[in-house]
Formats: sequence, structure tokens, C-alpha cells
Amino acid sequence: MNTHVAVIGAGPAGIFAAKTLTNAGIKVALINRDIKPGGLAEYGIYHNKYKMKSGLRKQFKKALGDENLHYFGNVVVGEEGDITIAALKQAGFDAILVTVGAQGTKWLGLPGEDLRGVYHAKDLVYHYNKLPPYSQQAFEIGKRVALIGVGNVMVDIAHWSIRDLKVDEVVAVARRGPADVKFTKKELEHVASNLDLKALDTEIERTKPVLKAAGQDPSAAKAFILSALENAEPAISDSTFRFDFLASPQRIVGDETGKVIGLEVEETTLELRDGGGTKSIGLGKTRVIDVDTVVFCIGDRVDQNFGLPLDKWQEFAKHPHPQFPVDETSYEAYNPENDEWVEGIFLAGWAREASSGLVGSARKDGTNGANAARSYLETLGGKSAQTDAVAALQAALDKLGKPVVSKEDWQRLELAETAKAAESNLEEFKFASNEEMLAVMALD
Repeated sequence: MNTHVAVIGAGPAGIFAAKTLTNAGIKVALINRDIKPGGLAEYGIYHNKYKMKSGLRKQFKKALGDENLHYFGNVVVGEEGDITIAALKQAGFDAILVTVGAQGTKWLGLPGEDLRGVYHAKDLVYHYNKLPPYSQQAFEIGKRVALIGVGNVMVDIAHWSIRDLKVDEVVAVARRGPADVKFTKKELEHVASNLDLKALDTEIERTKPVLKAAGQDPSAAKAFILSALENAEPAISDSTFRFDFLASPQRIVGDETGKVIGLEVEETTLELRDGGGTKSIGLGKTRVIDVDTVVFCIGDRVDQNFGLPLDKWQEFAKHPHPQFPVDETSYEAYNPENDEWVEGIFLAGWAREASSGLVGSARKDGTNGANAARSYLETLGGKSAQTDAVAALQAALDKLGKPVVSKEDWQRLELAETAKAAESNLEEFKFASNEEMLAVMALD
């Protein structure tokens, strides 16, 4: 098959998508914003999960070793980036598969979000995983930390705050009740030993009438949280971890120096939705939780300037009636304004649907997206572009005047970091800046 595909994003979805394509004899340009491939697996998994990361890196290395795969790191795709979607089409790629992760962050638009001590969880995850430039930024984390949201990302930030920073208190704030938490038992085990059990009892009792009225079981909710204690990691700090349920953030309170001193929340109740589920309803009564740091753990969003049409939820639009579905799922980019498929462009991984954070899910979705693209390529027949799109891309990037990282460059970097880890008897070593990485690869 004399075809060329550009895969944008070198996280698990992109890497395994590229592998599926190269296995079919397709020439792939894997384009990545970061210098190093890996995405979620490199910069999103908790920093001390060394065994998991090592195993994934081995899989990625094997996938990237295919001679039909050409890696272009340190390249930003977008309307304001190094190269646009339109330019990739012009270079002669027969299809483009977009597997980029969340490029932007979600905020609630609350008064006080610009105060010192207010952060988004993604920035902190990138910081402790040493992704430049976040690795070089200073984050002012105080002794009393409020985390907005109750998913696995919240638990990751609680984990870092409690076991690494050893803060005094972490409070997870949720608009709904204990029956609606989104974290897993396994993730909670990292911080369960620091749970304030008395405070949890108080919260369950306080929220019990609301939960029962909404058809939820407060005892089952409590049992789920406490189930993490059985295999909990032993506490290594005196930090306390507690929940504040039925509390909707309204504003962040600051002092005269612009520093966080509190989080104002509105007390809520639950109301049954038509068709099932509940919604949070404000009661008009507010109170202030005394904290000096606020972290939003409420999800991310796509890059609005990436160059693809958005749907009403401001996500990349998917064709509602795909020509090349996989498992009855659409992987085709779509323009809602003219009700047309953006021909030749496919979405997979986070770009298609907000991630669960599981590498296995990203791998499956990337593979499915690649198979959808393959089905499209088979319809081209003799219409496939005969130009060497990879060479055309390389020529366009050469004109940028900035270092572009090849597969061989990345391999040199990997060897250098492995050697540094061995020298210092560390499980892992990462250069903390792009400048250091580029210097090691002799690209500075």
C-alpha cells in the first residue's frame, strides 16, 4: 500500500495507532508537541510508578522501531503552531489521524481564579512528571489544600500533596455527595491511611437525608471509600485527608497581597433528573473553607485553535453518521456548519473522547482509529497521493529554524537519561528542560 498517514500526538493512542498503520505497510509521520514520545504514559502517570512506565516505554520503543515510522518531535500542529492541518494535507498525506491529548484546561470562571495559590491539576501533574516548561515553574503549595473534584486526578494531587509535600490538610470538594465519587478504590489506597475517619463519619451523617431522598445509599457510599483501607499504603506523613460534599465552589477568597486564604462554597442538595441520575441544586447558603491553595481537578479541553471544527460542547466534532465506523463508533472529523465529513481526517484517543486515563483504553481507541483510517485508504485506489509526504513534511519543518527531534535523536536522549539514572542510583532520571534535552541530542 503506497500511502502516507500523519498521526498527530505521540501518546499511547498515537503510538499504537502508528504501529497498526506501519504493520499494514503504510508510511507514517508521527508528529509530537513534546520532545519525547509517551504522552500520558510519560507525563500523566504518577511519577513513582516506575515499573509501569518502564514496561510502557519498552512497548513504545518496539513500536517506534518500524522503518516505516518517522518521528517528528518538538513540533506543534495548529493554526498558531509550527504547521497546520492544511499544510499537512498539502504535503501529500492521504489521511491524518489526530490523537492529541488535552491541550487546554477547564476552569469554572470563579472570582479569584487569578489569585496566587490557584492551579489546575494538569499543570501540577506535568510539573512533578518533569514536562518542560512546567518542570521549571514554581508552584506555591501551602499547608491547607482544597481540591475541586472527586475523580482519579484529584486523588493523584492528594497523593502528591500528602506523600511528597506532606501538607497539613487536603480537602476534596464536591458539588454532589459520596455516592457520586469517580475515583477507583485502587487509586484511593495511596492516601486512604491519611483519611480523617471522624470527619468522614460526620460527612456521611450530614449528607444522609439528601442521599436517601435521591435514592442513593449512604452506607454503600461510605463502605466504598473505607474499602481502600484494607490494602492502603502506610502513612508517611501526618497530613489529614477529608471530603466536603454537597458544596459548590462560588469564589476563591484572597488577602491584601493576592494570596489565597479561603474557598467560598454554596451548600447544595440533589435533585433527580428526568431519565435517571441526579443534578446538584444550590441552596443559597454559603460558607468559607479555610485553605491557602486551590487546585481544579475538573478535566481538560481540546485546543480551540487546533484547526478542526468543534461541536456544541467545544470538543472536536465527530461525524454522527460515519462511513467507516469501528465497533459502531465514529472516528471521523466532522463540520457541523455544513453537515459534512472533513474528508481524510480521523480522531482517536483523547481527541475523540475525553480520556479515562487508562493506557489500555487509549491503546484500543488508537488502534480503532487507525483501522477506520485504513478502511478509508482502501477506497482511494489509484487516487492515493504519489508524492513522498514524509519527505515533504521534513522539508517544510527544516525551514522553521527550530530543532526537530528525529527517532534517532530521541534514542540518544533515552540512552543519556538511562546512564544518568544509573550514575545516581535512581529508578529514573529526566532532564528538566528542553534546553538540556536538546543539548544532549546535539540539537541546541
